[in-house]
Formats: sequence, C-alpha cells, structure tokens
Amino acid sequence: MRNRRTVDTFERAKEYSFLLLKFRQRSEKEIRNRLERKEFAIKVIEEVLAFLKEKGFLDDRRFAVAWTESRLKKPFGLRRVKQELRIKGIAAEIIDQVCAEAGARYPENKIVDVIALKKLRNYADKDTVTQKRRLYGYLIRRGFSSDVIAEAINRLVKE
Repeated sequence: MRNRRTVDTFERAKEYSFLLLKFRQRSEKEIRNRLERKEFAIKVIEEVLAFLKEKGFLDDRRFAVAWTESRLKKPFGLRRVKQELRIKGIAAEIIDQVCAEAGARYPENKIVDVIALKKLRNYADKDTVTQKRRLYGYLIRRGFSSDVIAEAINRLVKE
C-alpha cells in the first residue's frame, strides 16, 4: 500500500496529466516528459501512465490518427507527419499503419496540386526557373516527397 505522501504525489501527477490532456490528445512520451520536467518520481510517473492507459485516456494509436488527420488538413505531407510522430515517441509500426491509411484518404499528388496552384499565383511575375525553385522549396518544407513535387511542377509550371 502506498503511503499518504505517495498518494498525494500520484494525485497531483494525475491531475497535471488531465490538465495536459484537456487541451489536446498527447502521446505517452509527451506526458512522460512533462511529468519528468515537473520532477515527479519515476515510480509515480509509471503509475500515472498505467492508470491513464487502463482508463483509455492515453492511446498512442488514437493520438497518431488524430495528429495525422489534423496535420494533413493543414496541409502537410506524410514525410513531415511521420517525422513529427517519431519525435512524439510513437512506435514505428503504428506510424507506418496510420500513414498508410491516411495516404489512401489524402492522396499527396492532389494536395500538392492544390497548394502549387495557389502558390504559383504569388510567383506569376517571376521567371520559370525561379517559380520552380521557390515552389519546390516551399513544398519540400511542407513535407511532401520530392517525386510528387517534381511531377506537380512539371505538370503545372509552363516553360
């Protein structure tokens, strides 16, 4: 049985976790890092994470799906979304599954075409080489693959 001080610490850590989860879903690694930053004991952190998982408040797969959906609607490319999920501590197999499912719903080539057409309006007064260079740079920073970008640029930018 835990002593009174440990129970108080557990309750404070749990309340802090709920506060974080109130604003948006989080990965297990994010909650762990935030609790460590608040200097909770490792044992308390493990107990809180186990409690949150058991009660369904913490689910890395559900977080990955929600994160991917929101980022693809921004729109960002799957390459960038995968990188962000890795940083947030999501397992590689979950990332692969979620991104494969999302890739089927949000084809990158269509998204790139829409973004490229919008951006090309801004570059209308530039020469073709400058248009291609700027468009490529913009889209690569958004996380789209270079193959998809090259296809879109060749299709949309006229010599």
